[in-house]
Amino acid sequence: MSNRFERPGLGFLDLAVSRLKKVRTFLDKVDRIIDWAPMERLLRRKLRRNRDAVGNPSYPALGMFKVLLLQRWYNLSDRGIEEALADRISFRRFAGFSFEYDTPDSTTICRFRNHLMERGLDRELFELLGRQLEAQGVVIKQGAIVDASIITSSRRPRKVEVVEAREEGDGEDPGYQVTTSYSDDVEASWTIKVKRPYYGYKLHMATDAEHGFILGGHVTPANRSDTKELMAVVEESGIGEGSMVFADKGYASAENRISLEKAGLTDGIMYKAARGKELSPAEKLMNRVISRLRGKVERAFGTLKRDYGFHWARHLGCAKVRLEFLLNAMAFNLKKAASWWGSVPGR
Repeated sequence: MSNRFERPGLGFLDLAVSRLKKVRTFLDKVDRIIDWAPMERLLRRKLRRNRDAVGNPSYPALGMFKVLLLQRWYNLSDRGIEEALADRISFRRFAGFSFEYDTPDSTTICRFRNHLMERGLDRELFELLGRQLEAQGVVIKQGAIVDASIITSSRRPRKVEVVEAREEGDGEDPGYQVTTSYSDDVEASWTIKVKRPYYGYKLHMATDAEHGFILGGHVTPANRSDTKELMAVVEESGIGEGSMVFADKGYASAENRISLEKAGLTDGIMYKAARGKELSPAEKLMNRVISRLRGKVERAFGTLKRDYGFHWARHLGCAKVRLEFLLNAMAFNLKKAASWWGSVPGR
């Protein structure tokens, strides 16, 4: 199914490398299961990149997008992926960069990533990829498991006071104005979890109930209540009417249960005992069933944090942290799909 974009300026070195005996990696599996052409058309239409900042021909947009995926799979910084592209054959082959030309530097990679965010392409690419996986029967949207997790800010909060003189008026003492701030990561906030303070963001996410692929999600400051974000995550996940939405006790509220019913979705939120009123045997049984299913979303969080370095935010602000999440989610789904595809007989 691979549909690799044309690579201008390929030379003898590229031909020689293509004839080398190579070990098949999961990157080759990804190329086999994904049709890159729709993503290439989307990127070309929205970015219209012909020249870079200094007037040289720009790198192909699809190749740059693949660089961002490589960066996530191998948990590399911008400088780290720049160095890896310079000497790793498999990386160049996957991105489609000629061996006779320089590869993008860290500044170019950073600038391209920001372009995706500014034009809303992070969400569009995520949804386009999701539709491909759904059409192939990899992602099954018959149920969603919703949860949230803390993403620590890369900045340490510190108190900063800026003193500015006021302008004189009517002969009065101008005086001074003091502005106090606690971090340059102004959208991050404090929260308490298991009696420990955290400073950063909260990732609200849903996975499919069948295989654990990431269906959708968004980022808020860390102090945002999980309960308030349930329906937004459900809408982003695109599950169909009649599907069941699973969630833990943190989402248990009459408002959420009514909202699910109005949306034509089945309530799979765990029950929470009220003061002086114990749960019934049926409610306890339901909680145990939902608790076992929730392992899929918890494993997804664990993989994002452990393998993709998303236990802390590399960038500042909800929009950039959301961009990080969506890139990580695409990388996560593609790697999971490659593993799933390889386990199916005949594929």
